[in-house]
Amino acid sequence: MAGAFALGFKQCRKIGGSQIRSLLRAKDVFLFDCDGVLWNGEAAVTGAPKVLRTLLKHGKHVFFVTNNCTKLRENYAKKFSRLGFTGVRPEQIFSSSYCSALYLRDVARVQGQVFVIGGEGVRNELRQAGIPVVGDEDEAPDATIFHCGLASDVRAVLVGHDDKFTFLKLAKASCYLRNPECLFLATDADPWHPLPGERILPGSGCLSAALEVASGRKAMVIGKPSPFMFECISSQFSVDPAQCLMVGDRLETDMLFGSNCGLDTMLTLTGISHMKTAQEYKDCDHPANHSFVPDYVVDTIADFLPAFEED
Repeated sequence: MAGAFALGFKQCRKIGGSQIRSLLRAKDVFLFDCDGVLWNGEAAVTGAPKVLRTLLKHGKHVFFVTNNCTKLRENYAKKFSRLGFTGVRPEQIFSSSYCSALYLRDVARVQGQVFVIGGEGVRNELRQAGIPVVGDEDEAPDATIFHCGLASDVRAVLVGHDDKFTFLKLAKASCYLRNPECLFLATDADPWHPLPGERILPGSGCLSAALEVASGRKAMVIGKPSPFMFECISSQFSVDPAQCLMVGDRLETDMLFGSNCGLDTMLTLTGISHMKTAQEYKDCDHPANHSFVPDYVVDTIADFLPAFEED
């Protein structure tokens, strides 16, 4: 079956039944975003655990690509188990914090400390990779940039989600980035995340944007939609992009990631983005917006299940 990517255009078509069955037969590798696709908060999407079990039963390879940098991969595996997803191993999980650690260790080969704006998930992934970390955890509550100490050997600044973000962290990071040889990385550029009650949580992209303005520099983004996350998967598991399907709920992140990596893409409507927005991008006159358009759309990944049952 020729994939939509191979046809050279994004179809943005809702599929079901025999079309899903043909797609499942054609693809060997499935990449899933997590929140909004497999679960929402602490509730699994109905049918999602069975979908993953069935994919694995049929010999498919499954990976999880998330911009959430707040947990170690081992802790993500525990969440999978807690929500009823059995058999998920840490090595299947590629988070933006884990991939940031790989970039710093294996690509940049940073020699020195990394100043982190972010939580323990980011710091612990870096520590597990053998990367020394410096932060503000030991600063006095009333410390200011005028009198605090600055480490002399910081060679990179990494920005991730940080619910304890302070003006002092921003000021310190700005000082470190005055050195043009100091790397400037962001785990991801997500602007916000949905919360119950119509509230939102500002994302990592807000923090990196503030530092970009303060430093006059542009951060290199490690997570989706950057292709680096897929490069991490392909380097460890030798996957063929033509055999992959990227399944996500956010057009500007998940669909763009798939497009950037040469993957067929599927939007599920259990998360952030809507079919109407996808159609608007498809009909837009600006070619750049077409990269946000999915090849396929389903209401939920539970729509996979009838296709398996017909095999």
